[in-house]
Amino acid sequence: MPRNFCGLRLSVASLLVMLLPCGSSNAAGASRSSESSGSLTTVVIDAGHGGHDRGGIPGQRIAEKDMTLDVAQRLRNVLSASGYRVVMTRDSDVFVPLPTRVAIANSYRNAIFVCIHFNATQRRGAGGIETYFYSRDSLPLASAIHSYVVGGAPSSNRGVRRRGFYVLRKTSIPAVLVECGFLTNPTEAAYAQTASYREKLAEEIAAGVRGRNSVASASYIDQSKVAKSERHRSKRSHKKSARKKKGSSKPTGSEARSGSIDREA
Repeated sequence: MPRNFCGLRLSVASLLVMLLPCGSSNAAGASRSSESSGSLTTVVIDAGHGGHDRGGIPGQRIAEKDMTLDVAQRLRNVLSASGYRVVMTRDSDVFVPLPTRVAIANSYRNAIFVCIHFNATQRRGAGGIETYFYSRDSLPLASAIHSYVVGGAPSSNRGVRRRGFYVLRKTSIPAVLVECGFLTNPTEAAYAQTASYREKLAEEIAAGVRGRNSVASASYIDQSKVAKSERHRSKRSHKKSARKKKGSSKPTGSEARSGSIDREA
């Protein structure tokens, strides 16, 4: 599965883009279309952040929102060429609230939801790939995508993790969130800024989608209880803050962080 990595362009389009399956006259193309149209008809791709929400941490040089959109668009192209119908929660540099992203995903039956992110932390040495899921029926998808991405990336394996991020808790279809490396790690950031690496990420995620029923479910780190306690602390903190200060300059609906990452909202 591992292959060598060897440079980003954003499109301006509508908020929600649906791409019909691309036909193919050769045998390989017909096989791919048959595979994808059997048990799965739609893949909803969610490019994290966007618009006023750059993602990452304060002072981060590379905007996460740009990297996630580019990988998501490349993933769309790969999957649509394989016969899948693809829906994008955003296809340009716009801010989409988390409830809207979830509503888009939940409006499709017989579908899966793939959320693309990059990680960040104050510790420059932190690195690696990690994949999150929440519902038990999402574990096979998370296991397959993680296996392919880790197998094809020159980054360490941070494992499959169960955690209650909003877009994972609230979706009614199998849903995963892929952290494609740390943009605060100089080496991984350099890779992420090359088109060939982002294309490779898209290809490996797509391979995981196609192989979601053929990869054994991975052991995982359960962080769901930690996430719940963080949400409770966050709510208490917000209440105290609201009593001290009625207004706030922070955009509502942003994907807030705590520590290296916290995609609760």
